[in-house]
Amino acid sequence: MSLPNLHDLLRPLGSTGLMVSPLGLGTVKLGRDQGVKYPNGFQIPDDEAARMLLRQAQELGINLIDTAPAYGRSEERLGPLLRGQRQDWVIVSKVGEEFADGLSHHDFSAAHTRLSVERSLQRLETDFIDLVLVHSDGNDLAILEHEEVYATLAALKAEGKIRGFGFSGKTVEGGLKALEQGDCAMVTYNLNEQNEKAVIDYAAAHGKAILVKKALASGHVCLSPGVDPVRASFELLFAQPGVASAIVGTINPLHLAHNVATVAQVLRGH
Repeated sequence: MSLPNLHDLLRPLGSTGLMVSPLGLGTVKLGRDQGVKYPNGFQIPDDEAARMLLRQAQELGINLIDTAPAYGRSEERLGPLLRGQRQDWVIVSKVGEEFADGLSHHDFSAAHTRLSVERSLQRLETDFIDLVLVHSDGNDLAILEHEEVYATLAALKAEGKIRGFGFSGKTVEGGLKALEQGDCAMVTYNLNEQNEKAVIDYAAAHGKAILVKKALASGHVCLSPGVDPVRASFELLFAQPGVASAIVGTINPLHLAHNVATVAQVLRGH
């Protein structure tokens, strides 16, 4: 009996032309263990464990990988780990947030945006990044209306260095504004937080892409006894037609397999 997988459940990433697995692998835990909000501590996996995790994800039908400069050494590690596999992955990275010496800072200028994307291309050992999102500091509308980052990403797309761009924000207004010109919004949507549903609905109506962060509420969901929080989370999520994929950042092979099996069951209606 073969393991449940997502190979035949790829979904369009809005109107980018990309097809993505309904579950994406978040990689913050490959590069950073400071200042991250998880209920339990963890150790950053070594190269062999990381390689095995990526191989497992691929075998389970995951083709979407999510990284960022703010994830410590994540991009630098993924370059060598994914060597020779570029055609097998849809890579999402970010701009706008930097993480150094345990602290984050933000820069949404044109110069920094371009520098950040060029650096990500080098680190990831690739000629193009499939999707680059703005890592918001929470001031979503101010970034979109007064900073140069979005126009710079549009230019980088025209140059072929990125295939799509969008916004990972924190507000409904920001998400809606970001989708007017961009390809994708990354929103928080889970059993605890559903206030960004308007962004998902807008995306569904306008052929734009939605990626969901914190789909499992970073492991904080509490439900009544006997209810599987993972299944309940994915049922809520995939009831929304606008959702392309949920990004889940696990480094636990058992959790990864359980997440994939659950998503496969939910989407196949079992």
